[in-house]
Amino acid sequence: MSFAENLKQLRKSKQLSQEDLAEILDVSRQAVSKWEQGIGYPEVEKLLLLSSKLNISLDSLMDTEITQKLNPQTQNVTGTITLTSPIEHVIATCHKVMSSQKMSSGKSSPQYALFGKSEGKGMFGEEPTTFLGWYANENDISKEIAEINDAIVNGVATYTLKYSVRTKKRFLGMKIELE
Repeated sequence: MSFAENLKQLRKSKQLSQEDLAEILDVSRQAVSKWEQGIGYPEVEKLLLLSSKLNISLDSLMDTEITQKLNPQTQNVTGTITLTSPIEHVIATCHKVMSSQKMSSGKSSPQYALFGKSEGKGMFGEEPTTFLGWYANENDISKEIAEINDAIVNGVATYTLKYSVRTKKRFLGMKIELE
């Protein structure tokens, strides 16, 4: 299912109207409507708030089709790897990675986020998910996912993210920091 379908189904299962969800997220009802129609996507901060307020993991909200589209040949990769994200100061042992959907159309904003899944059970019975980094475009996140999957297949124990970007929070979102 797509993010739009997942969001609509989740909202209805929680017996919330679009207006109720908009109030929870501090956005307009029209924004929620656009998200559910697949016309746009919430900013990352709103995705995190949505995940927190509705007790759902980010990966449950994200469309798995993008990961398949980016790396159809590596969907059945098995094994674990320790990933280091030097920009985000995160180290996580993961058995798979996945991308968010495209999150912004602005050239100076990050377009995608990368998440790692760890084995075990999280608070809501799902595999724990760790945010790993922001990416400027589809090509960069696609290369990162392919290289991580290749490392897992080849039994490499560790991998340091190469293509993620440094960001800076702005009043209405995030901006990629130029080095």
